[in-house]
Amino acid sequence: MAESTPKTIGIHYGMDNPIDHPIDLGLVNYTKHPSDPDYVVFRFPDVDRADTFEAFLTSEKIWFERSSEAHKQRTYFLFGLHKTDFKRAERLNMKVEGKHKKPIIPIAGLRWFIVLFGMTAITLAIVGYCKQQEKLSLYDEDGRLINEQTKSE
Repeated sequence: MAESTPKTIGIHYGMDNPIDHPIDLGLVNYTKHPSDPDYVVFRFPDVDRADTFEAFLTSEKIWFERSSEAHKQRTYFLFGLHKTDFKRAERLNMKVEGKHKKPIIPIAGLRWFIVLFGMTAITLAIVGYCKQQEKLSLYDEDGRLINEQTKSE
């Protein structure tokens, strides 16, 4: 087997480390530490998510530093951890987001209406497709009805 080189490490693991990308579009709540590249900073916009993340980190025995930072009208709760714990912390981060996520459509009746409406539309489309296939099977390649062809012969 060939030896790994710095160029093949990214290929071996499938993709580069997500915290090493220079472009931060704000789609995730973690980034490189501004002064120490060996650390990752997770940020949470509310205290509930931050407390849950802290509890998960403590239960997994992951070392971290907690801080807060005020930006404009919002306070962010920051957690700094070593990048060797990044994969485990990312999994915990997803658990936190899943625990505190709000539904896209908050009204339960409206959610069920949309689901039932969509299923009805799909069912009608399948029934219409099957009915069209039955009609198409009555015609030959020339576009003549099969029953008329037998009458004229």
